This record gives sequence, C-alpha cells and structure tokens, in this order.
Amino acid sequence: MRSIWNGAISFGLVSIPIKLVNATENHSIHFRQIHLADGGRIRYRKVCELDEEEVAGGEIGKAYEDADGTMIPITDEDLAQLPLPTAKTIEIVAFVPADQIDPLQMDAAYYLSANGVPAAKPYTLLREALKRSNKVAVAKYALRGRERLGMLRVVDDVIAMHGLLWPDEIRAPEGVAPEGDVTVRDAELDLADALMDTLGEVDMDSLHDDYREAVEELIAAKASGETVRPAESGDAGGGKVIDLIAALENSVQAAKKSRGEEGAGAEGEGDGEMADVHPIKRTSGKPAGKSSTRSTKKSTAAAKKSTAAAGKSTPKSTGAKKSTSTTKKSTAKKTATKKQTSSSGGSGTKKTASSRKRTSA
Repeated sequence: MRSIWNGAISFGLVSIPIKLVNATENHSIHFRQIHLADGGRIRYRKVCELDEEEVAGGEIGKAYEDADGTMIPITDEDLAQLPLPTAKTIEIVAFVPADQIDPLQMDAAYYLSANGVPAAKPYTLLREALKRSNKVAVAKYALRGRERLGMLRVVDDVIAMHGLLWPDEIRAPEGVAPEGDVTVRDAELDLADALMDTLGEVDMDSLHDDYREAVEELIAAKASGETVRPAESGDAGGGKVIDLIAALENSVQAAKKSRGEEGAGAEGEGDGEMADVHPIKRTSGKPAGKSSTRSTKKSTAAAKKSTAAAGKSTPKSTGAKKSTSTTKKSTAKKTATKKQTSSSGGSGTKKTASSRKRTSA
C-alpha cells in the first residue's frame, strides 16, 4: 500500500520511524455531469473574478477572507515558519482506556507501518505495551496543513491510528431528543429485549452495499443496451400510527422465522416466552357489534334467497298443483258429510217430539 505521510512516533524519548497508510477505501460509484443535449462533459474551470480569465494551478495561492471581505494572503512559507512540533511527528500525550474516547470523535483511519529495519523493535515494543495495558494512546499529529488529534490502538499485529475530532468540534445534541415526557412500559422493554436477543449478532464480513450493487447492474444493463425494469418498491409503512406492542411482537416472530428457529409461529402469534404480554385492549365495543350485525345480515339474506327459490319452484311443480286440488276435494266431502249429519240430527229431533205428542193424547 502506498504511504501518504512519513514521520515518526514520539514515545517518550523513543522515536519510531513510521509510514502512514490509508486503512479504508471508498467504493462509492461516482458520476460525471454531462450536457443533456449532446452528452458532453461539464467541467469546472478556475476563473479570476476580476479579469474573468482562467487561471492555472501554479498561479493560485491561499488567502484568508476577513469579516469585511478583505483577502489576507497566506503563503506556504508563512505556514512553514509556524512552531508546529507535530509537523513530522505523531506525539503521544497520554494512554487512556478505550471507553474514554467518544465514538462521535472518530474520523479517518490509518495503518502505521514501521519504516525500515531499525524501527521494527521499538514498533513491536509499543504494540505489545498497548496490548497488555488494554489502553489506547492519544496523540497529536499534523496532516494536510493542520494539527490533528489521533488515537492509536492495535489491530491484529498492526498499530492503527484513528483521526479524532477536537472536543470543541462535537456539537451538543440540543433540541434533538423527543419533546415532552414519554413513558415506556416494562412490557414494551421486554419485547424490545426479546427482539434484540432474537436478532442476535451478525458476521460483519457478510454485510455489503446492496444499493451499490444495484447501481452497477443498472450501468451494465444500460451499457449493453438492455431494457431496465424499475424495481418494485415495498411499502415502508412510514407515517402510520401503529400499536407498538403488536409491532414488536410481529418483529420478534418475523426475526425468528427468518432465522429458521423452531417454534416460530406466524406473525402476530405469541409464544411461551411472551405469555404475560398482551396487545393494547380496545375500549370500544364496536367490533363485537359489527360482527353480530354482519352475522344477522347474512342469515336474513340466506332466508330471503331460500324463500325466493321456493317461490320460483312452486309454479313449475305439477305435483304441488295436484296435491292442492286433492286437498280441496277432501275438504268439500267433509263439509258435505257434516251438513248431512246436522240434517239427520234435526229430523230425528222432530220425530221424537211428534211421538211424544201422540203418547200424551
């Protein structure tokens, strides 16, 4: 790897010649600006505001703009004369526990390589001392025209240095936290813990940039003249008011299902570990009423259909007509019999009365 800076680590009276190498690389895809009309490249040229002419790099210097707009020229010679002891030295100022370094301060990362055979012994000494102490070294160094703060730690068998922001460059998180008092229930915390346990750990090497891969596929497709189909966008569910308990329960079940854990049910179903946790109860009784109403409506509709079917089938049924006619005839016969019986009863009564008269005479 190509070094970007050569100097030495100042470790008390020990000086360790080192080379500074970038520990990270950027894999982002960069685009060029073009003229849409003809596809020509858009380039930026450095032009002087006074004569509106393009200026070459060798004719460009530095200046500080004062509050009133005045330009104060600053040359490289001016900067070189400043008393900067860290111009070519990484000066260790303290050794502290790693947890004393706020991750917000971390910036670029570098590897420190021993520069030459004589540097191997003191380099190894510092590396092993850092390992045994479980501490990190806080140091000052100068890079690209300014003094910076750094943290030295051991990565495998190499000393790595993280550039740090100065403490006064870290902004206080004022106005960022949610406003007002927000109460989190124990049940919600339990479910959050369960979700964290279910997701578990991850192999960092398995993580990759899906978006970059999609852009690379898009570029390859367009370069070969293929038609690019837009990807289906899933519903992110942003802005929806959700039941937090139900969302956490579903998240736990989905995480278990994705990991293929045994006993993982469908989303929304509970398991033995969450028996004491229940979704928020609804205070309105409308759902039950709606269910009853729907059931009644379905029964009524079924009854109407049955009646309509019976009405349609009656005219077509010859047997029904015959049965009705037979019933009418039977009813008529019974009526006639009753009349005959009543008539017989009346004549019998008259005969009895007549015989009574004759006997009395």
